[in-house]
Amino acid sequence: MGGDVSRSAFAPLERVCIVMMSAVGDAVHVLPVIHAIKRRHPASHVTWVLQPGPATLVRGHPLVDEIILFDRTKGLAGFLETRAQLRTRAFDVVLNLQVYFKAGIITSFTSAPVKLGFDVARARDFNWLFTTDRVPARPMQHVQDQYFEFTEWLGISHEPVTWGLGPFSDAERTWQREFISRIDRPIVPIVVATSKAQKDWLPERWAQVCDALAADFGLQPVLVGGRSARELHAEHTILERARSKPISALGQGGLRGLVGIFDAAALVLSPDTGPLHISVALDRPVVSLIGYSNPKRVGPYRKFRDLMIDAYGEPGEEYGVTMANRPDRMARITVNDVLDRVQRWRATYANAGS
Repeated sequence: MGGDVSRSAFAPLERVCIVMMSAVGDAVHVLPVIHAIKRRHPASHVTWVLQPGPATLVRGHPLVDEIILFDRTKGLAGFLETRAQLRTRAFDVVLNLQVYFKAGIITSFTSAPVKLGFDVARARDFNWLFTTDRVPARPMQHVQDQYFEFTEWLGISHEPVTWGLGPFSDAERTWQREFISRIDRPIVPIVVATSKAQKDWLPERWAQVCDALAADFGLQPVLVGGRSARELHAEHTILERARSKPISALGQGGLRGLVGIFDAAALVLSPDTGPLHISVALDRPVVSLIGYSNPKRVGPYRKFRDLMIDAYGEPGEEYGVTMANRPDRMARITVNDVLDRVQRWRATYANAGS
């Protein structure tokens, strides 16, 4: 089949399978794709193959009909378990949104007349071998826009872009209320670390930011994230050095707890990591600190670009959208850079009820 031919006539898309298994940020980017499909075909049954971590983020989403877990920590057994579940199902179309070999293997387990993936140039690890159709070759775009190439190929409009990261269950709302009840100032979650050390900002500078948030802006910093070694190290450094102690919520409530904290936040501070995109999806202003990855590809989508700190490009540089990483750039971001964006938030967003 030719990847340049739209399959918009391939209706009614009664059963759709999405293969995007890892990365919290990517999972957030998938949600507008599902919204677009459901707007055009409300009766579509959407099955999503996900790893256990990001599955906790979207489990219970009203538009996600079924989640099939892929546990890569089980090695071969994980692949076999997922294959056993997929072999009992038939789909009209499979959207392989992940350009890695493991996603190709999972796609090969599915039964569908159309298995749509990226073009050869963008499909890594021979991923294109596992698809029947491919979106047309294009220059690199923001990750969210690349996913929308799939809806365009299917003849489906992705506008308006909607994430619908909730709704919150009664238990989640109760947890959120209890968490917020002990804080008497607007909260500012700070994402202290990421999956790659090169994306992290210096913990001692986060400590200085915490002091300024409390003293100069009347805000309550809240440290958020998991409990990896780097996150715990950052937490220790920040708590040790900050004069105005932030509240640490590392590991509290899992991903859904993080969503609840962000939902109650006045502002979020985050490097390039999944929670940045959670903030955008919730329409919460976010100061993003980006130096290692290309912000034109992974920065906040359509919103809060005025609050972004770009340490990736040189002053005045007109760089394109690429997957190239630039190491050792996060230290270029100063405390004053961050506080300048917080001041911009206060002038632009704080009084607008955001």
